[in-house]
Amino acid sequence: MTGTSFDLDPLMLAEAWQKGGRDVAVATVIETWGSAPRPAGSHLVIDRDGNFEGSVSGGCVEGAVIAEALDVIADGKAKMLEFGVADETAWRVGLSCGGRIRIYVERLD
Repeated sequence: MTGTSFDLDPLMLAEAWQKGGRDVAVATVIETWGSAPRPAGSHLVIDRDGNFEGSVSGGCVEGAVIAEALDVIADGKAKMLEFGVADETAWRVGLSCGGRIRIYVERLD
C-alpha cells in the first residue's frame, strides 16, 4: 500500500504534515565523528504534539532531540545540538561508544 507514513521519506512526510496544518520541525544530522548510528543527512521530523518519524541516532538521543524540537517549534529559533563522549550527557543519551554527532533542528515555516 502506498501513501502511508511507512512509505514516505521523512522530508516528504514533514511537507505533508505541514500542508495538513501541523507545526513541524526537522532535525538533520549534519556531521558525525567516530561511531555514530546514523549518517550525515539523516532526518527526524517532529510535530507540535510530539509525533515523530525518521531517525537521527537512536535511544535517548532521539528523545533529547524531540524535546529540543518542541522548543524550536514553539519559539521558531533553530538550534544546533551536539552529543558525544566529551558532553556530560554522553552516558545518559547512550553515546558511550566514542562517537559524536551534530544535529541541526529547524521549524518549517
